[in-house]
Amino acid sequence: MTIDVLIVDDDELIRVGLRAIVDAQPDLRVVGEAADGAAVPPLVARLRPRVVLMDVRMPAIDGIQATRRLRAASADPPRVLVVTTFANDEYVYEALRAGASGFLLKRARPAEVVEAIRVVAAGESLLFPAAIRQLVGAYGRRGGDRLAAARLTEREAEVLRLMAAGLSNPEIAARLVVGGETVKTHVGNVLAKLGVRDRTQAVIAAYESGFVVPTG
Repeated sequence: MTIDVLIVDDDELIRVGLRAIVDAQPDLRVVGEAADGAAVPPLVARLRPRVVLMDVRMPAIDGIQATRRLRAASADPPRVLVVTTFANDEYVYEALRAGASGFLLKRARPAEVVEAIRVVAAGESLLFPAAIRQLVGAYGRRGGDRLAAARLTEREAEVLRLMAAGLSNPEIAARLVVGGETVKTHVGNVLAKLGVRDRTQAVIAAYESGFVVPTG
């Protein structure tokens, strides 16, 4: 199945470069481009991309606002990958909080761009534990008793801690000595109880609630 991609960046050279990387893959296809976040919701409604490569800083409507608008406009919006020059940037953190599934540096290698698109298109989050810790430490704000209100079971809490450490479902299964389907169920329960869409938002909620402490 071909993964349709929308590229959003105010720099034409960046758009051209990303298009060349994406269209070189047999399972990926660029279906449209935009130079500003304001154009994203109507383009998404018309083109139905599965992934949006979204520049985080744009002059009129930035990637944060555009991501929020996508989340508000649809119950099943496309996955958003923020594209940024600097990883440790408050804009990146706010985009992740707004619902982006991960971020890519503009200097990322073509293979990294392609793999990131495939990961988020499959419903996973592009989670970099060290980067998330740094972002939360610099820009995070405490979220009160969100984790307490979620009433996670002991095993669900353990799974969330391992998610925050960046472990994949198979790695969590190996660590807990349980089956993959069991882990998938626990992860789904964690997301549902926290009211978040994916692992990135779950991990951010864990940090902001003080459930996991950003160190290092």
